[in-house]
Amino acid sequence: MTSNTQVWKELATQLRADSIRCTTAAGSGHPTSSMSAADLMAVLLAEYLHYDFADPHNNANDRLIFSKGHAAPLLYSMFKAAGVLTDEQLLSLRKMGSPIEGHPVPLPNGLPYVDLATGSLGQGLPAGVGIALSAKLDKLPLKVWVLLGDSEMAEGSNYEAMELGGHYELNNLVAIIDMNRLGQRGPTMLEWHGEIYAARARAFGWHAIEINGLDVEAVAAAYKEAEASDKPVMIVAKTEKGAGVSFLANHDGWHGKALPAADAERALAELGNPACNIKVNTLKARSAAAGVSGHSTFQPPQYARGSKASTREAYGDALVSLGAAKPEVVVMDGEVSNSTFAEKFKKVYPDRFTEVYIAEQQLVSTAVGMQVRGKVPFASTFAAFFSRAYDQIRMAAISRANLNLAGSHAGVSIGEDGPSQMALEDLAMMRAVHGSVVLYPSCATTTVHLVAQMATRKGINYLRTTREKTPVLYDENESFPIGGSKTLRSSASDKAAIFAAGITLHEALKAADTLAAEGIHVRVIDLYSVKPVDAATVEKAANECGHLITVEDHWPEGGLADAVLEVFAGRPAPALTRLAVRHIPGSGKPEEMLASAGLDAEHIVQAVRTL
Repeated sequence: MTSNTQVWKELATQLRADSIRCTTAAGSGHPTSSMSAADLMAVLLAEYLHYDFADPHNNANDRLIFSKGHAAPLLYSMFKAAGVLTDEQLLSLRKMGSPIEGHPVPLPNGLPYVDLATGSLGQGLPAGVGIALSAKLDKLPLKVWVLLGDSEMAEGSNYEAMELGGHYELNNLVAIIDMNRLGQRGPTMLEWHGEIYAARARAFGWHAIEINGLDVEAVAAAYKEAEASDKPVMIVAKTEKGAGVSFLANHDGWHGKALPAADAERALAELGNPACNIKVNTLKARSAAAGVSGHSTFQPPQYARGSKASTREAYGDALVSLGAAKPEVVVMDGEVSNSTFAEKFKKVYPDRFTEVYIAEQQLVSTAVGMQVRGKVPFASTFAAFFSRAYDQIRMAAISRANLNLAGSHAGVSIGEDGPSQMALEDLAMMRAVHGSVVLYPSCATTTVHLVAQMATRKGINYLRTTREKTPVLYDENESFPIGGSKTLRSSASDKAAIFAAGITLHEALKAADTLAAEGIHVRVIDLYSVKPVDAATVEKAANECGHLITVEDHWPEGGLADAVLEVFAGRPAPALTRLAVRHIPGSGKPEEMLASAGLDAEHIVQAVRTL
């Protein structure tokens, strides 16, 4: 036995003991899920993780992601061993106001050593793919280490990650399956059949290594082999839930249960009552991260007022201009870049474009991983398909990720493709994300200005684009602040105020012109910022016009109408007529579909006439 082996074993024992101590102090948590991976993490922390805890945001650091976020006690015990958490802080686990939460979260609520919020299983490896891709882009030799639970290997998102990681030959990515056999309610799907996990990994182009995960020398040998691989690596480590304590090891019924004080005392005695004072000096970053250079002023593409252009194509134009101004901008697309027009960026900046193919969970996770290392990601696909990745989006918000999403082909106005392709719930979906911004431009000029603002705004930003070409409404010198709107028709005798965005704004303008010829005046407002909504303009319209009308190519719930009405939360709201999609659409010409849904100019005119 080498001296290193003894140190690793003692560190693993400490990690187990601290995982027990902090969960017993909390009265809840997952000690047994932490104990199974203690040897795996002891060797990694002491010997292989190149990470400067004094500079956690150093872009050249290795990255460690606990995809099995419920094993947070183990992660926090590692931080204590690294000297960045005190014992007192460790024992504050799960207490109100503590950064040591039940599952790991980054700053501002959590810790600077945590890059991503985890706990919703199946997301760590996909995000790890994004981090690994960004490191490849920057030509840095860092490693991305991802600890996975065997239960979460049932998640399809992990296989999207394995597929993409193998396709791009991400030899800087190491996944470690803590195969402890027991899930929340009993045995996992494959139990200890590690050969099946390994075969799956090899099928996706990964190098697979099967080991005894409780043997620190075997663990060290696997890590050494992984570091030399020219492929992404999957280490399948056979362990035991509750390993190290006889009455816990491989015993069902202990998942998510803290040990009562008497049992904790007994378990610690079995572990030898370790002093839990080992400190580890981790290896420094493998190289220095180069700074990003080449910034310039964003030059928005220009469109002649009155000409026609689709907002989805303007999105592609804006990305190209943004790419020239900000070298941190990266773009990824779900194999529809010729429809989202992200292909325009790909043609100019191929190295900064990632094709994620038809894997929307991985698409969003790639963007989340990219932004960990300071990239400014834009991810695009058909708006309807972001619903597949909603959990990734909501977890990105918990991670305080900076994420830009663009959804094209929204609403019935896409026409003949039919309802499977029509996003009719995306505004509601994205408005519900904490801290999100939801933008819905009606004009190419508006689009490019909004895309530029998305690139500098923190948080989750969503842009809804339209398939059809529409008239350009504004000159290039107009401004479009997030939270604003544009009033395009207005008079002192307006009978109602119409709020619309995207395709329906152009129908509203046609309706206003028809009504004006009859001597009926209405206000028309371009509500390009759906969240935050322009409350001042909404209030003014309610006070001056009395009746409000919303016209949206979306279901009635959660879109423009609800955004407008939320301005009056807690007090009487003005009368409001909702024109929205109210039945499952079929196929037809765009104009036919708008008419069928009651969203065309004629139906807007009828709605005003009935007031």
